[in-house]
Amino acid sequence: MTADALSAWSIIQTASLTDETALVQRLVAGAALDAPARAAVVSTGADLVKRIRASAKPGLMEVFLAEYGLSTDEGIALMCLAEALLRVPDAETMDALIEDKIAPSDWGRHLGKSASSLVNASTWALMLTGKVLDDREGGIVGTLRGAVRRLGEPVIRTAVSRAMKEMGRNFVLGETIDKAMDRAEELEAEGYTYSYDMLGEAARTEADARRYHLSYSRAITAIARAAKGNDIRTNPGISVKLSALHPRYEIAKRERVMEELVPRVRALASLAKAAGLGFNIDAEEADRLALSLEVIEATLTDPALKGWEGFGVVVQAYGRRAGAVIDWLHALATKLDRKIMVRLVKGAYWDAEVKRAQVLGLESFPVFTRKQSTDVSYIANARKLLSLTDRIYPQFATHNAHTVAAILHIAKAQGLTAMDYEFQRLHGMGERLHDIVLTDNATRCRIYAPVGAHRDLLAYLVRRLLENGANSSFVNQIVDEDVAPEQVAACPITAVERLAAIPSPALKTAPGLFGARKNSKGWDLTDAADLSAIDAARAPFQDARIDAAPRLAGRVVGGPRLPVLNPATGALIGHVTTAGLPDVDT
Repeated sequence: MTADALSAWSIIQTASLTDETALVQRLVAGAALDAPARAAVVSTGADLVKRIRASAKPGLMEVFLAEYGLSTDEGIALMCLAEALLRVPDAETMDALIEDKIAPSDWGRHLGKSASSLVNASTWALMLTGKVLDDREGGIVGTLRGAVRRLGEPVIRTAVSRAMKEMGRNFVLGETIDKAMDRAEELEAEGYTYSYDMLGEAARTEADARRYHLSYSRAITAIARAAKGNDIRTNPGISVKLSALHPRYEIAKRERVMEELVPRVRALASLAKAAGLGFNIDAEEADRLALSLEVIEATLTDPALKGWEGFGVVVQAYGRRAGAVIDWLHALATKLDRKIMVRLVKGAYWDAEVKRAQVLGLESFPVFTRKQSTDVSYIANARKLLSLTDRIYPQFATHNAHTVAAILHIAKAQGLTAMDYEFQRLHGMGERLHDIVLTDNATRCRIYAPVGAHRDLLAYLVRRLLENGANSSFVNQIVDEDVAPEQVAACPITAVERLAAIPSPALKTAPGLFGARKNSKGWDLTDAADLSAIDAARAPFQDARIDAAPRLAGRVVGGPRLPVLNPATGALIGHVTTAGLPDVDT
């Protein structure tokens, strides 16, 4: 590695739990937006919000979450239902699930509140279904409702299932890659490009990994038909999850991962190169970050990929190491004398990252604990990417009007053209925002489009709801007329500067989880710093040999003295002398 790459790698390896306050202060400085710049960005963002609200086609996700956010019992019930319904095995369980999640909720208070007729119609259906399923009322009314419930359960079951599948259709472009590409043609004609994502979570078995690899290979072959331009940035692309290509994608199996996974990624990348497609490696959980970068480096150094500028990496701004990852990728691209794509996203596993750190007993979190800090990180790292366009083609995935306004402001100040970077959005979200930006600024815009059967939708859908369902979410607030446009597009840098404490007091780190009783310290066995500390503590005992023998009050006769070996390595640990019959008699 070069000196720059080694420096960034050192941070990546050791700084997963770096001090949040100091880091956010550095990011505020890195965002480099003074008071006039902040005011200009907020003004542009607020104008975008007003134009989105005035639009005749707000996105279904924005309208839905404005009415049923995760701050309401009804929103939580719907999320639980969406997450579970499509994998319920039988009708009886499905009926019980619908009754459990719909009947207790107060749907009537949402009736007629939404600007969307589709959402209002859904509210009517949910309210009536809830009343039919509610059996708390006795007497003749209760008896009649019981009869309607029994007779109507198949109808309710079918209706709710279809409603959830229709919701899924709004977030999945097609059940097959061919169907997805057919649906994509309409927006491609308007200037959009696509990045396809084959739905499915991590491989659990080798058979899973081979199936996903075949699915990716077939998808690349199919998408190649739409890659008609010489500029790879104008062609469609594909996103790949490393965890889908290996059943033991974890640091404990590093040697096996490098031996088995790298050839699979290289094979897919070679297919994409030959087809003229973009090829992005998706970001996953923080404990896999360093391993993913090793796989990426091993893939990019393949001579067969020399000179190819279609390889891309996703970086999550909520991660405290995001800036170091970008520095490392730039150093790697410089070393290999090529350009790579970097897609900057907010991050999709925040809840899981927080929970994992608490369960393991870690002293801090690998992610920022406030949404404003993540937004600041995004802007600071967007500026970094826009300053590294000699080796990086920045891709900004966002549905936030303030973030879009900040990127446009920074790009203009740096003298960049609309061809030097692109915006991205999820299929089914942020449509109007990106329509406006594409029309007004002639920037490129790519749509991240999931492809797959509805049975594979669940985990993806729930991640989207968790990301965007909170009250503070931009997607939640965008169509809520009670929230002023200037508040929706408020500057996160100013918000962070006004905080009494940057770490969120609502999130307890592992040592303080149990109040007065101090929690035990944990170790992260995927973290290089923790592993080094454990190795250092073990070092004094490295060559020690342990002898075990019976401990008796009298004379020990003992049996044979046997060697004890480490079952993992075969190394000699010590010896044990067994007890003999005379020792037992003693």
